[in-house]
Amino acid sequence: MLHVKKNNFEEEVLKSKVPVVVDFWAEWCGPCRMMGPVFEELSNEYTGKVKFVKVNVEEEEGLSVSNEVRGIPALILFNNGKEIGRIIGYQPKDQLRQKINEIVGGIK
Repeated sequence: MLHVKKNNFEEEVLKSKVPVVVDFWAEWCGPCRMMGPVFEELSNEYTGKVKFVKVNVEEEEGLSVSNEVRGIPALILFNNGKEIGRIIGYQPKDQLRQKINEIVGGIK
């Protein structure tokens, strides 16, 4: 699982050739820790189609501020350098998969 920081956010997320799901999380956040295994399992399912990365809001406060993250866990989906969707709070695997498919499926 790739952990993105300020110095590689543009390259890994904004310039990505495939859609990217960014998990904004923190170690102390219970729902974030619950989401971790779900996020990792889905990242394996979408290999080559959608990139999954994580941003620790404690270490990268600037990224959370610039992306207007107000609550965690927050999943922000990007395509071609632009936000295309946002999922806030813990989601069970099937529900999260469905929401990602709805958002990514809407890419033109």
